[in-house]
Amino acid sequence: MAHPTLRQLQVFERLARCGNFSQVARELHLTQPTVSMQMAQLQDIIGSPLYYTHRKKLHLTEAGEIVLAGARMMLDGLEQMQARLQALKGLEGGRLRLGVVTSAKFFAPRLLGHFLQRHPAIEPTLSVTQRDVLLERMRQNLDDLYIFSVPPEGADLCVEPFMPNELVAIAARQHPLARRRRPIPLAELCAEPFLMREPGSGTRITIERHLARHGITIRPRMELGSNYAIEQAVATGLGVSIVSRTVLAALHFGEEIRELTVEGLPIRGHWYLVCLGAKAELPVVGQFRRFIQQHAGAWLAPQRRTRARSGRGDAARPAATTPCTSAHSTTTCRKI
Repeated sequence: MAHPTLRQLQVFERLARCGNFSQVARELHLTQPTVSMQMAQLQDIIGSPLYYTHRKKLHLTEAGEIVLAGARMMLDGLEQMQARLQALKGLEGGRLRLGVVTSAKFFAPRLLGHFLQRHPAIEPTLSVTQRDVLLERMRQNLDDLYIFSVPPEGADLCVEPFMPNELVAIAARQHPLARRRRPIPLAELCAEPFLMREPGSGTRITIERHLARHGITIRPRMELGSNYAIEQAVATGLGVSIVSRTVLAALHFGEEIRELTVEGLPIRGHWYLVCLGAKAELPVVGQFRRFIQQHAGAWLAPQRRTRARSGRGDAARPAATTPCTSAHSTTTCRKI
């Protein structure tokens, strides 16, 4: 009985991912007829159609789903084998695929850049996208490491906090709450026109969980798909919001936005490095994890000094933060 070749499985995995024969040919440096021939041979070996097209879109059959799962397992195993062999040879190179949620785009490239200065032979890929897309990339095992503000559930993961992530309330400079000298009740803040990220966003999940613990349900005035859009809307007086202090510092709205003193805030959380448990100690992944734990706090400290001001007019300064230590620095490999 004939068996699929590694090349056939590689081509099929790429086809299942992008759904386009021409793109597969370009990415794998093949001709389109070669891609078609490889897929025809693979289907002959399997003895069943693996895909079909409907409205110019490629869909996998049940057999195709089974073959795809096996192909990804084999290709990932081969990659891990190559990484370990490379480590035995003492080589410094390798590939690092990093996926981050949109809120992390304000610091993730900086961290990656510092890492690559020390390890220039490593080939990086950085994907910045919304949380739901990143979760799908994780399910497909398309990356090596991920950065989330709320770590995902449902897989065998290594979850590692590496930097504090505080969520604070903001309003426009001219907003009445921005001139308040005493702490604002949380319920009063939430009674204002409230701006939030889209459903499924890690920031929104954190805010809704926190408000639920205080018995508050909120109906946002507007839902926006980016932190920049939220802070622009707040600056123009469309409403109030709760945002990550890390993001607020990076956007430099200090002359237009005030950080509010609110009872029950800030919401204290972390940024998390997440990877599949099987990849945690691969050479490049392990290097990057250790690097982030040692240096993230020091290099990002200048960005965390937000230019937003309190209602009293004084520059709001976050508490000094350092890389997570003690219990917080321990990688948790578990099924969550």
